[in-house]
Amino acid sequence: MNAFISEVAARRVGFFRVVRCALGFVAAGAAAQTVPPATTPAVAREEIAALRTEIARHDALYHRQAAPEISDGDYDALKRKLRTWEARFPDAAREVPAVAEVGDDRSGLFKTYRHGERMLSLEKAYTEAELRAFAARAEKALGKRDVAFVIEPKFDGLAVSVTFEQGRLVRAVTRGNGIEGDEVTAHVRAIAGLPRVLRGPAGGEGAGGLPAVIEMRGEVYVPFAEFQRVNAEREAAGEARFANPRALAAGTLRQLDAAEVGRRGLAVVFYGIGACEPTGARPTTQRGLHEKIRAWGLPGVSDLWPASGADAAWRAVQAVERARAGFAFPTDGAVVKLDEVAAQRELGVGESAPRWAVAYKFAAARAETRLRAITIQVGRTGVLTPVAELEPVVLAGSTVARATLHNREEIARRDLRVGDFVYVEKAGEIIPALAGVNRARRSAEAVPFVFPTACPACGTGVVQRAGEVAVRCPGAACPAQLRRRIEHFASKAGVDIEGLGPAMIDALVERGVVQELADLYRLRPDDVVAPGKNPGKSAERLLAAIAASRRAELARVLYGLGIPQVGAVAARELARECGSLEAVAALGEKTPAAGASAAVRAAAAHFAEPRHRAGVKELIAAGLRPMGAEAGAGGRALAGKTFVLTGTLPTLSRAQATAKIEAAGGRVSASVSARTDYVVVGTDAGGKREQARTLQVPVIDEAELLRLIETK
Repeated sequence: MNAFISEVAARRVGFFRVVRCALGFVAAGAAAQTVPPATTPAVAREEIAALRTEIARHDALYHRQAAPEISDGDYDALKRKLRTWEARFPDAAREVPAVAEVGDDRSGLFKTYRHGERMLSLEKAYTEAELRAFAARAEKALGKRDVAFVIEPKFDGLAVSVTFEQGRLVRAVTRGNGIEGDEVTAHVRAIAGLPRVLRGPAGGEGAGGLPAVIEMRGEVYVPFAEFQRVNAEREAAGEARFANPRALAAGTLRQLDAAEVGRRGLAVVFYGIGACEPTGARPTTQRGLHEKIRAWGLPGVSDLWPASGADAAWRAVQAVERARAGFAFPTDGAVVKLDEVAAQRELGVGESAPRWAVAYKFAAARAETRLRAITIQVGRTGVLTPVAELEPVVLAGSTVARATLHNREEIARRDLRVGDFVYVEKAGEIIPALAGVNRARRSAEAVPFVFPTACPACGTGVVQRAGEVAVRCPGAACPAQLRRRIEHFASKAGVDIEGLGPAMIDALVERGVVQELADLYRLRPDDVVAPGKNPGKSAERLLAAIAASRRAELARVLYGLGIPQVGAVAARELARECGSLEAVAALGEKTPAAGASAAVRAAAAHFAEPRHRAGVKELIAAGLRPMGAEAGAGGRALAGKTFVLTGTLPTLSRAQATAKIEAAGGRVSASVSARTDYVVVGTDAGGKREQARTLQVPVIDEAELLRLIETK
């Protein structure tokens, strides 16, 4: 039978490459495709085997690799089609090995742990009719009308179960296959805002009024602000951007270095319970559970919509969809749950999901436009990234004219051709993505794209390292790489050279006056103006800004150097650990000590290459004298203090406020916790203000923040 499955999968792989794109153009609600009436059992076995193989492949891409190729709606369409075939040919279905009903996210990188109570997924609804059908089934099973529901935003992250014993956090486990998952306790402990010990009144069940054992069910996610920050850092570092916040959250939890959780700003929210001892400690309603979550000091769902009956539930789901634009977290739907726990027990659970809850998935914003061209960008590390140049189209309120195509293999997999009509989609994601090709509109003039074999900037033959999908230009003198390196070095997060923009950088590189970073500090007035023109005030200001950057903070210099895997946060750690630019470069001359931080290991690997050490020596010889970690901290006025920013400040952007806090020795977190020292609020502040009040964290405005920096 296994040989049969393999043979079918091999024969059908080409077919499913077409199906993966075609599915995107069929509404998920109409996905229960009919079976051809003349189908034989042999054909049914082949169809069921191929569908199960394809579903298993997508399960692995989504749950284990955090790299889905199709949307959730397309995936559910595949599963509905499979169920239609299974219902029509039950004997054939029994002859083909089944696929797991709950996607398995176990990575093989961590030890696994068995859940105290099975961790289920949720049934999906894509239309109003499907949601109403769920409500009707619940009312019929319970024998009453206008059943009480609670509607919650559906966080788009990675499901996790966190166990507390006697109120203390002891374990965190991913969903896995629903029975057991990866143990990621160290990673979850590193999430800001997650208490190690629960709050609780004395005199109740267990220690301090808390359950003796309780599995809290929730979601690890990345707030939009952190997603944008991490992607900006990766783009500046010449690394691939994460496609969406969920991919970033899942990828971070699979990093062996738990410190990456803090660097990437992961957050967690709780909305359910697994095993609980004693059972009498369980709240009797879903709303009561949310109250308990807040009382215990855990991060919970701040926005809930109670509803009685199907009409009110549908209105609440629509309200969530309207409100989602103001959420600071990624959401792709609304979860409708029975409020009464007794009613939940009466309805029970199915093979993979509870019968008392359903996830309504919001429709993706999608538009069709023409692919005008595919251009190639060369990053500062030499990676060639293809970009789709589109006829501008309005999507989710913004005009989209470009979309990343990630790499050469992505173009081949999608069979993209210049001149094609393509679908661009934005389903709760920040970055528009190509969802597929409308092959029905493909003309004879649409030609396959030939990926360059030589760098378009310098003509050097491209290379592809073993085990990588990226194609690179290895040219050490590539002008495109040099431009990107200068941009990164001079950026706001780097040494912040005001006036050194793309146009000026292009001119300096084209004229050959800057051939390496150190040349910036050797520029003369005549170098920064067009040939034959006299230097003016703008030239003076630029040279003054370059001169001022000689004394930039060490962490900014380290970030500006573009050390792989060293973003802004890791650069600050590296500056604190080493104290000088010379000491950081010297890391490459020896093997890092056992237990060295990830930042030190990354710097050591980078500076093991002599040309990188030589580049630092040239910078020092040109007069770069960065201030050390302590000297550059503005007297450390806010040393050891943690701040959370929310809302729009009167005069400072979020980036400027963060820079001022960090320059004064403080740190900025994405979420409020008992360890937060201050919450800085502006206009349109969200739920973080209320979280601060609940946790008795001081709330201040921009003026008070500046006073703290200046007077402490």
